[in-house]
Amino acid sequence: MKKLFIIFWLFYSNAFAQENEGKNEFLVQIKNHKFVPAEIKVDANKPFKLTIENLDNTLEEFESDDLKKEKLVGANKKVIINVQALKAGEYKFYGDFHQKTAQGKIIVK
Repeated sequence: MKKLFIIFWLFYSNAFAQENEGKNEFLVQIKNHKFVPAEIKVDANKPFKLTIENLDNTLEEFESDDLKKEKLVGANKKVIINVQALKAGEYKFYGDFHQKTAQGKIIVK
């Protein structure tokens, strides 16, 4: 009976871990040519999804030299960017079409 319980526990704890894996998702909105929030904090060594939602009526391009990512975000549209696990540090991003105002960073701890 104890052996059966252990097998049952291992199966469901593994299933729970897989179910919650990848729930590391963050939303950044573009409002008035600015990123809101302009700073997000993520855990080191864990991949995550970054959803960029453009609430402006103009096209923007999410760009990050640090992450080696760029993606067009249409007016009133959303895009999802999958980011691989990162080492601790700061990773800057910006809106290519409004570089003076659309600035942000990801802080990895």
